[in-house]
Amino acid sequence: MSISNEKDLVERAKSGDLEAFEQLIIGCQKKVFNIAFRMVGNYDDANELAQEVFIKAFRSIKNFKGDSSFSTWIYRITANVCLDELRKRKNRTIVSLDQDIELNDGDVKRQMPDNAPTPDMEAESNEVKSIVNESIQQLPDDYKSMIILRDIQGFSYDEISKIVNCPEGTVKSRINRARQALKKILQAKKELFDDEFVK
Repeated sequence: MSISNEKDLVERAKSGDLEAFEQLIIGCQKKVFNIAFRMVGNYDDANELAQEVFIKAFRSIKNFKGDSSFSTWIYRITANVCLDELRKRKNRTIVSLDQDIELNDGDVKRQMPDNAPTPDMEAESNEVKSIVNESIQQLPDDYKSMIILRDIQGFSYDEISKIVNCPEGTVKSRINRARQALKKILQAKKELFDDEFVK
C-alpha cells in the first residue's frame, strides 16, 4: 500500500469510515494474530486478543498522529494488549484440576474436555519447533516480545523500536539478553534430554 493511499484511508477511518479501516487492517491481520499467538501460546486466546487489538485501534484511530506507519502503530497496540493480558494472567487465582468442586449437596469431580491434539496434528507438529516455542513461553514477557518481534516476525530494529516505543540501542540490548536467556533454557532442555537418553 502506498503512503498516500494509507494516509487517505487513515483520514477516512478517522472520520468513522469502517470500510477504510478494514482496508487498513487487511495487510496486517495475519501478523497481528501471529504476534498474539506467539505471546499467549493459544489459538483461541490469540483470536480474541487480535479482535481486541482491532477494536482498540478503531476506537483510538483519531489519536493516530502518523509519526509511524499504520502497521507499526497497530503492532505496538498488539504488543501492549498481549503484555496486558499476560500481566492479568499472573494475577489470576489458579485452581488445581484435581481439586473437587464444592456444591451444596456435596463435592463433585472436576471434568475437563480432552484438548489433546489428534494424531494427524501431532504428525504435523515439528518437535524442534515445539521445544523452541515452549522455551520462548518461559522467557520474561519483555524478552518474549523481543524474540517474537525480531526472530519470529522478522521486524527490523527500527520497526521494533517504534512498536515498543524505546530507543533502537535499548531494543538491540534487550534482543541480545533475550537470545542469551533463550539459549540457556534450550541448553538446559538439551542436557535434560541427553541425560534421559543415556538412562
